[in-house]
Amino acid sequence: MKSLMKSDMANHSRNTPWIFWPFVALWDLVTGILKLTGRLAAILVGLLLMIVGIAVSLTLIGAIVGIPLVIFGFTLTVRGLF
Repeated sequence: MKSLMKSDMANHSRNTPWIFWPFVALWDLVTGILKLTGRLAAILVGLLLMIVGIAVSLTLIGAIVGIPLVIFGFTLTVRGLF
């Protein structure tokens, strides 16, 4: 039984006692969900910034602000995807 628990926890860098394994698994689940929603939020905010940047860039004066906004939105979207 000890070897089974050790193989389940092989992906953790710390040595967690078997009695705390359910708490570690729950914590890993919560952090995984937060990472996924964080990526989704980054993609949505990046797309929104690109749309706003394009809309602002339609005027000549707004291009000074709009082009960096589009670039920042694009890099945020790429970061959210990869």
